[in-house]
Amino acid sequence: MQTTATHPDLDGASVLITGGGSGIGAALTEGFLRQGARVAFLGRSDASAFVGEMEQATGNRPLFLQCDITDIPALERAIAQAAEAHGPVRTLVNNAANDQRHATLETDESFWDWSQSINLKAQFFAARAVLPGMQALGGGSIVQVTSISYMMGNAGYPVYATANSGLNGMVRSLAREFGPDGIRVNALAPGWVLTEKQLEMWADEESLKAHMDRQCLKEYLKPADMVGPCLFLASAASRMMTGQALVIDGGVVVTG
Repeated sequence: MQTTATHPDLDGASVLITGGGSGIGAALTEGFLRQGARVAFLGRSDASAFVGEMEQATGNRPLFLQCDITDIPALERAIAQAAEAHGPVRTLVNNAANDQRHATLETDESFWDWSQSINLKAQFFAARAVLPGMQALGGGSIVQVTSISYMMGNAGYPVYATANSGLNGMVRSLAREFGPDGIRVNALAPGWVLTEKQLEMWADEESLKAHMDRQCLKEYLKPADMVGPCLFLASAASRMMTGQALVIDGGVVVTG
């Protein structure tokens, strides 16, 4: 773990992370555990070993709920279980996604529906499931993990990029609707984070070089680089920030 700030308001907070057992999600799970949060995380594959590792590393045991987030009733049941175990969810991190590469002319309707169910639909229904509890608490934070794919106009995964653009709209709309309840909704937009999956499937030497040429900061992003920014968005440190996208990409996408 990289050194991160301590956020006292996250100590004891009920936190739910989708896809929290691998990649960026695993780093986020560890980061919240180290803050003393009561963390529940969702994943499709068994994560029992990871739970044990996290308890040993942090002294704080997470709750793993095995769930396919595209099965909305199962997703809602898992979120209810998390709330029953830890109290109403105060921070939701919608992290789960799938950036499978695909070509437009080879994309059929079934692939479109599959990709949107993972990358857009589940995020809306996860948010919907936690919102009543946040209203009862008098506030909460939803962190939607997106990516810079749609900002860059990247080819190679048009359905995924479309979903990410849609998530940005969802963040702004929910922020406006639920701001009066003290609920903040923001996006965390990573650049190319070199998870094990990325290294195994898509991070060839040529692609890495081309991407690094576009980064201002000449260092590859790691999952741990997303922890501090996510904790910031979840905590009172960002208490008056909502409807925004926080880009952590080493300076690929620059605005002004």
